[in-house]
Amino acid sequence: MKVTKFLLSFFIFSFSLLSFTQAQTWEVYDENFKLNSRLIYDQVEILSETVRIGKKDSVLSLLSPNLSPAISLKGTEVYQYLSPWILVKGPEGIGAFHEYGQQALPLEYDEIQTYFNLLLARKGNEFWVFEKGSGKTTALGTLDWAKFTKTGMLLTKSSDGYSIPLSNAGSKTFELLEDSEGDYLLAKEPTGYGLINREGDYVMDPVVDQLEHNKGNFYFGYDENQYLLLEGGDLKANVRYNSFHKITLENGLMLEYIHGKLRRVMEEDGILLDAVGIEEVTIIGENLYNVRFRDGNLGLLSKSGWLVRPNSPLKSIQMGSDGLFPASDGNAAGFVNSMGEWVVQPQFAQVTLFSESLAAYSNGGNWGLLQTDGTILTQPSWDEIKAFQKGFAIARANESYYLLNSQGNPINQEPLDQILLTSDGNFLVEKEGKYGILDSSGTEMIPTEFDNIQRDGKDRIIVRKDGKTGLISDSGEILLPLAFEELILDTEANRVLTKNLYEPVVVVEAEEEGKRRNKKRN
Repeated sequence: MKVTKFLLSFFIFSFSLLSFTQAQTWEVYDENFKLNSRLIYDQVEILSETVRIGKKDSVLSLLSPNLSPAISLKGTEVYQYLSPWILVKGPEGIGAFHEYGQQALPLEYDEIQTYFNLLLARKGNEFWVFEKGSGKTTALGTLDWAKFTKTGMLLTKSSDGYSIPLSNAGSKTFELLEDSEGDYLLAKEPTGYGLINREGDYVMDPVVDQLEHNKGNFYFGYDENQYLLLEGGDLKANVRYNSFHKITLENGLMLEYIHGKLRRVMEEDGILLDAVGIEEVTIIGENLYNVRFRDGNLGLLSKSGWLVRPNSPLKSIQMGSDGLFPASDGNAAGFVNSMGEWVVQPQFAQVTLFSESLAAYSNGGNWGLLQTDGTILTQPSWDEIKAFQKGFAIARANESYYLLNSQGNPINQEPLDQILLTSDGNFLVEKEGKYGILDSSGTEMIPTEFDNIQRDGKDRIIVRKDGKTGLISDSGEILLPLAFEELILDTEANRVLTKNLYEPVVVVEAEEEGKRRNKKRN
């Protein structure tokens, strides 16, 4: 049966009761989509492969594998799930349960932060920390703030200063403790700046005059009369580069000047480029630089060296693809190769990267397509053309969307309100508030007639229409009819949960109906 033949059919069961009180029910279907059991819950949530929550009459429970109530969570709603912690909200505040069911913190806090086996709770300006290993909750007192660092250190700030109370530093206070994307804390004491590891021990004593984080575990510093590039280490920080010449660091761009002249482009641990005659360096992306020399030539530099050699007086060069790099001569844009030579002459107002040997170009208004040799494939008639992926590009014109093939022709004649490429390589499309799916070849897979579409597992698509939800396959086969208020896939247990406001139908058996007719005749 295909989606186009959807019938809003409901399951009908026979009952001998003449009356039945309405109840909120969840039905459980097995891997063959056969009704297995029925549950009485107001709400069911699947938080992970092993954590399932049920709510009935405002009572929240952690469910067993067979979906029966196992442990009361004492609250009215799940506030947040951050494995392995379930944060639960109740009338008095937020509490925490381990996903195995043990209660760690009562439901009385304003905020709870988590980090693996640690919990940090706040009520007003009072803080507590819970350690699962010991099962103890320790009061931290009144603080300005407290947080877990990237590496799980407890970092606090009070009127006395900064501290890391769960570390080897104990209750010691610092003038500054600064977290970053790296594995170390930047610390400041009256003697200077230093670095502290996750155990709370110095890997570089606080003796440096100035120090700031650069990237990862690298730091940029100045001590007495020399500039330093440092890398944190588990036991000891290493000086990777030092110089008595001026080094600047601003917005991720680090440069060294020798006798007042720009000489070197630096990376985190040393010299990236050492060349005479550098006039200007501009950072254009992560570890990407436009480097201009005094002769006017411009190159594109990366961490691995020159992507485009400085052989031409270009205005700008962008990161490229297929060996071609968008570039501008100051008047128009085209493409250069790795030697800085024009392959597609500068003749456009704007160009995009090549993808699948096609790039978009604009002459100041609309966009068209061109090939790697500069041949114009289509005239500029689109407001936007996105990069080609697997043979197709999404294009927009007059607020409508089209799917273009590799010849630049739209494969959908009817305009769409939106087209989105999904992670599985298909296309989610919208038309007048209704959704459907095109497959990777652009062929209709699911018709554009649903209020909502959600892929949830291989060959499983949850669809919603007219307030009812069902389950279909990629081919459009109905797995469960469009007949439920809500539908959840419990993939780990290989089952489906559906929610109904169940209204049973009383079926009168044919024999009983015959007796009634006979009575009427008599």
